[in-house]
Amino acid sequence: MKIMINGSPTDVRADTLSAVLEELGFGDAKVATAVNEDFVPAAQRGQVTLAPGDRVEIVTPRQGG
Repeated sequence: MKIMINGSPTDVRADTLSAVLEELGFGDAKVATAVNEDFVPAAQRGQVTLAPGDRVEIVTPRQGG
């Protein structure tokens, strides 16, 4: 299925947010996620089913100053 990941069209096989994160190599990484501009807490990612055209944002924490 084709979804948007951080603004880029991406083909994925998974259909839940947690499975997409695994497929993309994020695994247990500490990231913030949103689907269609709605924040999704880590504990709820397995219950969020994605559909073609959904917009997913994945943000990794940064350090520095």
